[in-house]
Amino acid sequence: MAIDLPLLPLGRGRDLDPERGVECPGDLPPASDPSLVERARAAKEALGERLFVLGHHYQRDEVIQFADVTGDSFKLARDAAARPEAEYVVFCGVHFMAESADILTAPEQRVILPDLAAGCSMADMARLAQVEDAWAALEDAGVADLVTPVTYMNSSADIKAFCGRHGGVVCTSSNADVALDWAFSQHGADTKVLFLPDQHLGRNTAVLKMGFSLDDCVVWDPLQPGGGLTAEQLRDARMILWKGHCSVHGRFSPDVVDELRAKDPEITILVHPECQHEVVLKADLVGSTEFIIKTVEAAPAGSSFAIATELNLVKRLADRHPDKTIAFLDRNVCYCSTMNRIDLPHLVWALESLVAGVVVNQITVDPDTERDALVALQRMLDLPGKSHRD
Repeated sequence: MAIDLPLLPLGRGRDLDPERGVECPGDLPPASDPSLVERARAAKEALGERLFVLGHHYQRDEVIQFADVTGDSFKLARDAAARPEAEYVVFCGVHFMAESADILTAPEQRVILPDLAAGCSMADMARLAQVEDAWAALEDAGVADLVTPVTYMNSSADIKAFCGRHGGVVCTSSNADVALDWAFSQHGADTKVLFLPDQHLGRNTAVLKMGFSLDDCVVWDPLQPGGGLTAEQLRDARMILWKGHCSVHGRFSPDVVDELRAKDPEITILVHPECQHEVVLKADLVGSTEFIIKTVEAAPAGSSFAIATELNLVKRLADRHPDKTIAFLDRNVCYCSTMNRIDLPHLVWALESLVAGVVVNQITVDPDTERDALVALQRMLDLPGKSHRD
């Protein structure tokens, strides 16, 4: 089966429909430049209130130190929208996050991603053409009128817009159950949900919080004809899970949980809901990045945790809480490789370019996509409860 994915040599060319931009015009300062920190400080000072720097929790420490606010993706986008005086919003995160910031900020504000190659492999697993093909299969099976699409915040703007056009909603990892509860109320008792693009968050929420069984869930594989499913399977399913995953959270395995418990029976296993179902079943606590941070902060001295989320954050938590034992729930080092594309040389280059009056790597969402994506985002914001946190 032919897949229409462009092959782009690193450093040349771009494909802005998915998250594959790799072009970086201009010369980056070398990573070994000892003046980088001072150059970043000087550029921030020169830009003053015109600049607002957002730093995602998974960013490197060398970048986080220059963030005006830190947080998860949707929180940061909302923070940017609350700063209309900022002419430039520099998003130290990944592409879909910068898109959300562009959707929510004022038209005159410019959203900049220091490295266009900072994408998200999960978001890139659901392309608009593939999702439209899946919807056509649902129509052929005679069930599309019963399906509510729900997309995780970690998706491209055009997938959010697709959900907006088809009566769907966006969710975060902390309000996925609230979003699914709303989604299942849309077409009566026979409602089905198409959950994009992370199968694990969808499965964990449906089974562990909504009371569905694993048999109620099927997985749509966009690389297989008909998603690898029959029309009968689509008609019988309640949850149609897109075959996507997080390349970081998908690595964690249940056998490591067993090993750590054998070494320390008192350890608390704290995991993100993007982890595999088998890992989540063995965990003590499951929640969003914000939940993980707050849980560690609130724990008494002497507490012991093994945490399944991105390593930059786990290391930062360990450094900030030396009175607690904090381990990484994997045998191997595992950073988010695309998030780590945002480094100090790229940040300095972006800031110094702005000081010189040159806007680089601006992220823009076209008006039609923005309009439809806002519909799905607003539906989420109208939900009760935890609608604004990842």
